Amino acid sequence: MRSDRKISWIIMAVLMFPAWQSVNVLPAARGDSQSPQAETKGRPNILFIFSDDHASQAISAYDHPLKLVQTPNLDRIAREGMLFNRCLVPNSICGPCRAVIQTGKYSHLNGFYRNGNRFNGDQQTFPKLMRSAGYQTAVIGKWHLETDPQGFDYWHILPGQGVYYNPPMIRNGERVKHTGYTTDLITDFSLEWLRGRDKSKPFMLMAQHKAPHREWSPNLKHLGWNKGRTFPEPPTLFDDYSGRGRAEREQDMTLEKTFTPLDAKLEVPGSLNAEQRKIWNAFYQPLNEDFQKANLSGKDLTRWRYQRYLHDYLGCILSVDESVGRLLQFLDDEGLAENTIVVYSSDQGFYLGEHGWFDKRWIYEESVTTPLMVRWPGVISPGTKNSSLVSVLDFPETFLDAAGEPVPADMQGRSLVPILKGQTPEDWRKSFYYQYYEYPGPHSVRKHYGVVTDRYKLFHFYEPDVDYWTLIDREKDPLELENVYDEEAYASARMELAAELTRLRTELKVPDQDPADSLAPSPGNAPGKRKNARN
Repeated sequence: MRSDRKISWIIMAVLMFPAWQSVNVLPAARGDSQSPQAETKGRPNILFIFSDDHASQAISAYDHPLKLVQTPNLDRIAREGMLFNRCLVPNSICGPCRAVIQTGKYSHLNGFYRNGNRFNGDQQTFPKLMRSAGYQTAVIGKWHLETDPQGFDYWHILPGQGVYYNPPMIRNGERVKHTGYTTDLITDFSLEWLRGRDKSKPFMLMAQHKAPHREWSPNLKHLGWNKGRTFPEPPTLFDDYSGRGRAEREQDMTLEKTFTPLDAKLEVPGSLNAEQRKIWNAFYQPLNEDFQKANLSGKDLTRWRYQRYLHDYLGCILSVDESVGRLLQFLDDEGLAENTIVVYSSDQGFYLGEHGWFDKRWIYEESVTTPLMVRWPGVISPGTKNSSLVSVLDFPETFLDAAGEPVPADMQGRSLVPILKGQTPEDWRKSFYYQYYEYPGPHSVRKHYGVVTDRYKLFHFYEPDVDYWTLIDREKDPLELENVYDEEAYASARMELAAELTRLRTELKVPDQDPADSLAPSPGNAPGKRKNARN
């Protein structure tokens, strides 16, 4: 009898197993509050690698016609993920773009219009939201927002622009001094944080490089990396701006007139130590002596500067690419790659001699378009290319959405998650608003705002002394050399774009008066009467 009862209890237990399993186990897998570990299960880590002034022309995955440099590690992100051809910035300058990414809001709402402003870190930012949602957060490298980072468990940042060699940094409020090349150090500190992180939580790391920002100083090991190669010149290197207006002609960002001795490496950076200075001088000094003897002028001098610029700028890119490779290798080695979203982008595009320029700031294509590549295993179809109008404005919404968190209604971008899944929404934007505020200021690019579409750009220089409209047809004029605003053939396009620009300004709550003037570090000019004439 006892034996029969024992067998009966065993049978009952077996039959009941699925039931008690569903009661005790399944709620935890759904993220029940009684199981903290289950709350984070499946939520992706986010590794956001961000550089400064990285032109898409300098990423081989973008297949630029001049084929300036090979970037195998950056290319790996594109090969294993998605490459975006038209990722636009709302305000093409370092600090303001970073403020946009923190907040998901345009400059006129986040309060950071131009370099020299101070970011209000008390406002809502996506790192704060990620952290409150259970993510471990860190920012390492260039910050450039003037106030201390908020919303991060750990921060280790360059003060201001930072320097390329032996940088002072600020670590959780403490000033520290490091020896080495800044791109390598930022990577070292990023890996150090990743190894020591709280592994019970998903992470969101912003690894942000100074490179390849001016004055484009390469890692000493990369000096001479091109082995004397002569870089091909862009077709607009000697642009005379004849098809455009005063703003384009009166800027101060040309290789011909603006390139300084420090840009040209005719001066030695002050942050080098004695040993580093020897290596620097051993490479540059003989070349500089040859340059002095040549006594170049005119176009020959501009060509020499272009070659020096490309050697140095692209030399910086080599270190950024190495950094990406090291971070990707860490994810592989630690078994993290499958559950980590890797995003690579830059705070804006950059001119590599196009129109005779370096720098950024304009609504023109090389400036307003920034690289964007995203890898998300199991979600993105590898090797995908996308030409939708996306923006750095969309980054915080994307990170929150990917983490399963609600996107605040006051953010002005949209999550890229549907696009990453290959399901571009039917109502995805067909136009994008841009506004640049920093005048007077470095490089003397005039204030302007405008609308960008797949084919056109309509924009307005809106100051009293330089007040005119420009219309660019990128389909017929891909080099953006001719303002067709006054041409009758474009009357219909002009009207449609003007209406769209008005709609965007209203939707985005752009004020009629320019609020940036009251926040400028130096006196600015208020907008004057708007007119439709070329100037």
